[in-house]
Amino acid sequence: MNRREAVRNVAFLMGGALSATTIGVFLEGCNPTSDEKHSGLFTADQTELITELADVIIPATKTPGAKAAGVGPWIAMMVKDCYPKDAQDAFVKGIKDLDDHAKKEFGSSFLKISVKEREELIGKLRDETVAAQKAEGEKAIKDKTPKEEIKPTPYFFAIARDLTLLGYFTSEIGATQAYEYLDIPGRYDGDVKMKPGQRVWAT
Repeated sequence: MNRREAVRNVAFLMGGALSATTIGVFLEGCNPTSDEKHSGLFTADQTELITELADVIIPATKTPGAKAAGVGPWIAMMVKDCYPKDAQDAFVKGIKDLDDHAKKEFGSSFLKISVKEREELIGKLRDETVAAQKAEGEKAIKDKTPKEEIKPTPYFFAIARDLTLLGYFTSEIGATQAYEYLDIPGRYDGDVKMKPGQRVWAT
């Protein structure tokens, strides 16, 4: 199984934990249009910002975080190669807005502010995104919009969160250090008893 197949499988396992935009991408399939490294969509500074954002979402604890797992450049590649233009535009705008908020609130770019300040900004962004998604869902229910006619709005933070989780838990670090891992798994057992505090299995 290659990385792309692993990501698709994890996406389905996570189900409702992912935004409608990301679920749509994996249901429709991901067909890269270019082998060039994120050409034309993200600058080097933007890719670095994505890397630092991912490391706020999954920081290093007892195990390495998202940055160590190489999640940032992977997110940039996925947005460029797999997401539709409206989601790409929302993501690029979200990066700019995040940097602008950092400058306005803390007097410097996102890459130069402290981890604590980054966490504060991301916490606000998360809360705003959740509220906006909830309002969108309530409006669709109130308007009795048929499910097949609902076109979910792509949200920068939701996409960043989704891809951070998918990228991390399908990376070598995520699969072997954040999860329990066996190089050569035995027979499939769908009902394994776990000890208190034990990590979930990657295999």
